[in-house]
Amino acid sequence: MDHEADAYRTDLMTITRFVLNEQSKYPDSRGDFTILLSNIVLGCKFVCSAVNKAGLAKLIGLAGETNIQGEEQKKLDVLSNDVFVKAFVSSGRTSVLVSEEDEEATFVESSQRGKYCVVFDPLDGSSNIDCGVSIGTIFGIYTMNHNNEPTTEDVLKPGNEMVAAGYCMYGSSCMLVLSSGTGVHGFTLDPSLGEFILTHPDIKIPTKGNIYSVNEGNAQNWDGPTTKYVERCKYPKDGSPAKSLRYVGSMVADVHRTLLYGGIFLYPADKKSPNGKLRVLYEVFPMAFLMEQAGGQAFTGKKRALDLVPEKIHERSPIFLGSYDDVEEIKALYATEEKN
Repeated sequence: MDHEADAYRTDLMTITRFVLNEQSKYPDSRGDFTILLSNIVLGCKFVCSAVNKAGLAKLIGLAGETNIQGEEQKKLDVLSNDVFVKAFVSSGRTSVLVSEEDEEATFVESSQRGKYCVVFDPLDGSSNIDCGVSIGTIFGIYTMNHNNEPTTEDVLKPGNEMVAAGYCMYGSSCMLVLSSGTGVHGFTLDPSLGEFILTHPDIKIPTKGNIYSVNEGNAQNWDGPTTKYVERCKYPKDGSPAKSLRYVGSMVADVHRTLLYGGIFLYPADKKSPNGKLRVLYEVFPMAFLMEQAGGQAFTGKKRALDLVPEKIHERSPIFLGSYDDVEEIKALYATEEKN
């Protein structure tokens, strides 16, 4: 037995230790955010375990079916939603929950309310479960700034008012990427310890990347600037090498790669989806928040993504996010079109 290696392992920076260290920098903190985050972490561990067993447990497509004990078996995305809703409510730190799975917002009973509102997609990319592609949970957190009854207005705020955002990716490893407004940090789940360990401290996206990520199947419906930009990626006129195309079709996987390697992720508006496809509150805002915290940019085709003010909880928006210089290039193309 390698006692020296084991001794080293005891000095690991777990996510709990990391958050408590951060909390100690704010003497007035009551630990509410820490408690909420620990419940998010528990939800992520549960879903990670369920995703890993999905094929074996036949969780993949069984919503509405009944097992031998007469219990209704739930599809993985429905199960994930239940897990996170219960985790948020039981934390006693939330008032409003908006989930991609629920048509209406959930308002927490007054006895269990707290000062936070959470917007989340419990299992983004769930159509990819059957083929084992990385999927994930995305979340954003707002603070309630009043003591009145909560309403949907408490979450219909611009993304620049979010206090924290993150995602958990369930893939070859389970990784939680988080920002509370002071940089972006990545934690990987160590299955032997059951703990998320800090493996990617202070993630910074490269200023420019050589990868672009977009569904080119929609190319015939794109607007002028998007078409020109993708054309430049493939056939650069300045003598630089062409960018590589990488597109998984699972937002968490595509954004995660963009964050670590640089480049740009695009889901533009097109003739079929004039308002874009991705949801503002729990897809666009959290990912835009993380990108900006890591030194990148996020743009809608008209403005900075985090400056959008949503009017509906499931509102959609086009999005271009990634390396600072790459997003700058697409912004210039849209500015040129506006002038014309």
